Amino acid sequence: MNGLAIMENVRRYRTIASLCRQTAAYRPRHSCSLLAQASEWEHRAVAELEAYFEAFCHAASGNAPAHSASYAVN
Repeated sequence: MNGLAIMENVRRYRTIASLCRQTAAYRPRHSCSLLAQASEWEHRAVAELEAYFEAFCHAASGNAPAHSASYAVN
């Protein structure tokens, strides 16, 4: 996956996380669930970035990446 696609995924994941947090502010009964979802989306964004930069560093050093840069979505 190229860098632009990864950055687009990160942007989307963080947008979804932000919407979950905003919704939690207006729906107190569901806030725990919504904040947990926001945390999961942020985790996905960070995992995507970490995998991308790990692959980039390995490629720059001439080594193959240790694992795939994709993140499994449940």
